[in-house]
Amino acid sequence: MDQQTIFLTILGMMAVTYVPRALPLLALAQRTLPEAVIRWLGFIPVAVLSAMLLPSLVATDRGLDFSAENIFLWAAIPTFVVCWKTKSFIGAIVTGMGCVALGRLFLA
Repeated sequence: MDQQTIFLTILGMMAVTYVPRALPLLALAQRTLPEAVIRWLGFIPVAVLSAMLLPSLVATDRGLDFSAENIFLWAAIPTFVVCWKTKSFIGAIVTGMGCVALGRLFLA
């Protein structure tokens, strides 16, 4: 592939990434959104994170794994509780890593 094609590909990828993000900002910058819409938008990060996290907790090479041997699924439960109660990102990470380490130490 020549340099011009690579450069044009990178420019195209930049445009495809930037335009969908910039258009809502430009369209809504001067408007006040209703409270219901603002509340609804607040759920989007949680929904996206959940959609990204769940497959990594239950999907394996052999398919879905909801068994008692799935250490990551068990570690997610106390991690979720700590995150929910404390709202601490670091606390959730430490809890999750600690639970996985203890699970591997005692169960694996």
